[in-house]
Amino acid sequence: MSPVRVTSRDEYLLLAKVAEEAERYEDLVFQIKGLTQTYGSLTIEERNLLSVAYKNITNNLRSSWRVVDSLEKLESSRVGEAGHSKHQVVLIRRQRSRIERELADVCKDIVRLLDDCLLTTAEPGEETVFYYKMKGDYYRYLAEFAQQHDRSRFSDLSLGAYKISYKHALAMLDPTHPTRLGLALNFAVYYHDVRKSPERACHLGKHAFDEAVARLDESSSQIMRDSMMILQLLRDDLVIWSGEMHKDGKQ
Repeated sequence: MSPVRVTSRDEYLLLAKVAEEAERYEDLVFQIKGLTQTYGSLTIEERNLLSVAYKNITNNLRSSWRVVDSLEKLESSRVGEAGHSKHQVVLIRRQRSRIERELADVCKDIVRLLDDCLLTTAEPGEETVFYYKMKGDYYRYLAEFAQQHDRSRFSDLSLGAYKISYKHALAMLDPTHPTRLGLALNFAVYYHDVRKSPERACHLGKHAFDEAVARLDESSSQIMRDSMMILQLLRDDLVIWSGEMHKDGKQ
């Protein structure tokens, strides 16, 4: 059954909020796409709903992929034991491949929406940073689970989007701006998870962290609340990554 079709912006937004509350994220995507196709650009509230929708859909799929991938590895290691066969591994592998296709379809869908509609109408500043960050994020997800022959291409596309976003953020947004900090966090995660470089992840993350902390007193209370949450996540990651570097240095 197709989601309810509407015509006015208020109706689109109402049904998008209802879909979010009901955790029907495919319906939420449908309504925000309708807004985009009808009005060409999104308000901050609408843009955040779009982000929520795709984040929840992909998070669920990524979690499922990790579970099935782990099961496949486990079963592969136990082939030959009682109750474990190559056929079971093949069946699990097929399930993993099906999840990969679903995840790839979702990631490519949001990238198309960004390229075809949202980035072409984005205002300079926070909106442009937000959308290029999203593009970097979803190419990063593709790079995480893609087969070897596609992984490098998606990794490069993710890096390109993050670089554009970060360059724009450095020029247009304050160091304490939540969007700039969220970008720094995700860009650092990219270097750690995709490029396998905790050194570069730490360098980028620490630079963003130190600049923001030095300017916190100049920020509004709302920005401080949002920024402090991201800074905590960034600090936690920096501790982990620094520990990895220290461990590697001892080996």
